[in-house]
Amino acid sequence: MIEWLQDNAFIVAQVATVAAVVLLVLAIVFLGLWLGARRRFRRQSALLVHAERDAIDLELAVREHLGRLRIVRELGDVAVHSVSAIVTQADGARYASASDASAAVRAAITMGDTARKTLADLRRILTVVREGEADATPQPRLRSASDLFKVMRDAGLSVEFDETGTSFPLQKGAELAVYRILQESLSNALKYGGEGTQVRVSFTWRDESLQVLVDDDGVRASARRDGLDPNEVARERAYSIDEDLGALTEVVTGPGIAEMRERTELFGGVFNAYSVPGVGFSVSAVFPALRYDNGVHGVNLGDRRGEE
Repeated sequence: MIEWLQDNAFIVAQVATVAAVVLLVLAIVFLGLWLGARRRFRRQSALLVHAERDAIDLELAVREHLGRLRIVRELGDVAVHSVSAIVTQADGARYASASDASAAVRAAITMGDTARKTLADLRRILTVVREGEADATPQPRLRSASDLFKVMRDAGLSVEFDETGTSFPLQKGAELAVYRILQESLSNALKYGGEGTQVRVSFTWRDESLQVLVDDDGVRASARRDGLDPNEVARERAYSIDEDLGALTEVVTGPGIAEMRERTELFGGVFNAYSVPGVGFSVSAVFPALRYDNGVHGVNLGDRRGEE
């Protein structure tokens, strides 16, 4: 009887020890989980505070920019009206000079005064646009695209560039538009495709046209980062023809896309942006007559080549 009690006491002691160890392990686990949740909560709270501050700063910046845009629009309307007056005065002087030579002199004086006022308004517009900028740096040129590629490569993109045809000099506005389209496309590839995304940039020059293509493999890059074979993922996914057609016909929206489309259309171009199922994203900007286009609808500088 005594031996049975001793054996049972030993078993009970072992069970109690195991239970104590299990409880201790559970307590440690729960403590670790609680501490981890507490750290995540603090981190999320800090991020929320920063996000709220950023949202307030962004709202204030947007309001400031909207105010500047209203000023620019109003001054722009005044400048357009003044330029129209100069054109009217020039036409009147041309006809009046046939009968009165002094009329041309008087008109020239009036046009000079109007032009100086218009120039002052345009300078005010530039002042408003550049207000708040730390440095009034020169606008980027296409020849600095290699620097842009280097920055994007350092950020994680793999950029390849090829160029066909004979390039020609562009008007400054057109050159800036092409550069900004290229910059926005690469930024989107990095933002949505992530590190390791391969991007192919192509420039195709014709007699008066330029075609800009920016293709990335953001979807495949995501698969590579997950340690998967992009080709195998594509085979398993088995994208249908309907999905391919839907991607081509889907209207892609967003501030960056809208800005690129506006820049393209300003110079008589056609803009397209669409996702490629299983691959990534593609941007196309085709300018049929960019060589002599100065961004003013109905005015082609090529029509004036014979007058130079």
